[in-house]
Amino acid sequence: MTDTTALAVFMIAALTLNVTPGPNMLYVTTRSLGQGRKAGVVSAIGIGVGNLVHTLAAALGLSALLMSSAIAYSVVKYVGAAYLIYLGVRMILKNEHNSSLTTLTDASLRRIFSQAIATSVLNPKVALFFIAFLPQFANPSQGSVALQIAVLGALFSTTGTIVNTTVALLSGSFGDWLQTRPRFSQFQQWFTGSVFVALGTSIALPERK
Repeated sequence: MTDTTALAVFMIAALTLNVTPGPNMLYVTTRSLGQGRKAGVVSAIGIGVGNLVHTLAAALGLSALLMSSAIAYSVVKYVGAAYLIYLGVRMILKNEHNSSLTTLTDASLRRIFSQAIATSVLNPKVALFFIAFLPQFANPSQGSVALQIAVLGALFSTTGTIVNTTVALLSGSFGDWLQTRPRFSQFQQWFTGSVFVALGTSIALPERK
């Protein structure tokens, strides 16, 4: 797989994940509906910052391991691929949808920003996803693994922030639309799950020479 192809696959997978309704998107939607678009945009930015924290942790924590030996690199690669397949299968088989909007207590923009960061940073599932996802697209032969992971994480966070900001600006219509169309949420889960299974499988298969 060439670098250009790997980056294209990464961007498709990242965009697919970011446009799928989930806890972060629903948090942004709820804030926008409850306190206006500005609160939603601040929430989106806060979640993006939280994702950058996960990126930094993954870059610093995994770079030394991945560079230490080919065995360590292979272990991370295959465990990560297995986790992506697990996530995909779980999404496909999941019957419930995540379109239930909850009520949040009004708060200042500063507090909303800090809550959004905490929502992302303190979510162990997000941390595990970053550890499994980002290293799959880092190639030790192409230079600093830490830098590659940092760049990929920044791209992922930027894409997510753009999507969530758009959701915040369209929150009124989006929130009502999402609430009345659970089948769309289920289709998104199925589609995203299929992408993850395909991605994990392609990573696990031996590379053709």
